Amino acid sequence: MSQTFPFFQIDAFASRAFMGNQACVMPMDIFLEDATLQAIAAENNVAETAFIVPEAEGCWALRWFTPTVEVPLCGHATLAAAHVIYQHLNYTGPKICFSTRQSGHLYVEKTDSGLQMDFPASPVKPIPVTDEIVNALGAEPMEVWQGNFMACIFADPESITKLKPDFSLLAQIGPDTPGWEIGNVGCLAMGGQAGADVTSRFFAPGSGIDEDPATGAWHCMLAPLIAARSGQTILQCYQAYPTRGAWIETRFSAPRVQLKGAAVSVIEGVFRL
Repeated sequence: MSQTFPFFQIDAFASRAFMGNQACVMPMDIFLEDATLQAIAAENNVAETAFIVPEAEGCWALRWFTPTVEVPLCGHATLAAAHVIYQHLNYTGPKICFSTRQSGHLYVEKTDSGLQMDFPASPVKPIPVTDEIVNALGAEPMEVWQGNFMACIFADPESITKLKPDFSLLAQIGPDTPGWEIGNVGCLAMGGQAGADVTSRFFAPGSGIDEDPATGAWHCMLAPLIAARSGQTILQCYQAYPTRGAWIETRFSAPRVQLKGAAVSVIEGVFRL
């Protein structure tokens, strides 16, 4: 007998369709077997599929899968899941709680300008610039930092937008953080287009995504990194994916980061197994 599940595709960290990052959201009564969840995510073939299961009033269990792996934290798919709960599942409470397997409890609430998420921050430390990093990126950063991911700092936003990494080499570098694959590397520079404090891009060939259009988990490292370098704790961040682009506001207050953004529904339907 076939099974059916509600299905939503959301553009997250976006105020209109075709911007930000795509996420599929699938509400379920219970989680299916891991292999089935992974197969569904591969079939959806977007950066992440979020599966949500109700646990208590205002609280859902949440898991995220790329087309190839389950990940311990995903910002844009959490934003998409909260958007679905508010807009399509008719939840009217002031705050959503998500329980996750590796990132603890995450919280999302409505604001006048979008949805605000409360996530754990990634600790950061500087590390040396190596030939391996330069060869993988095809450019030499001024500084390199390490947290859940590797972060490479460049002198100006133009250096970020011009990057053409070697993804096969990039997939082999980065910290071996528990729960994460290696090959997750963010690149950033201060400034950018009007209103941007930071311009960045995020490459994740180790997680099956050469470049991610809008990455909340990356901003959970970016925010404490900038705070460590300059003391600035509130940032308007632009993620400069070549064909989309996304705005993410961050507020860092150790040990947490608040990420704010908008989301829009682009597809609604039924997934059949």
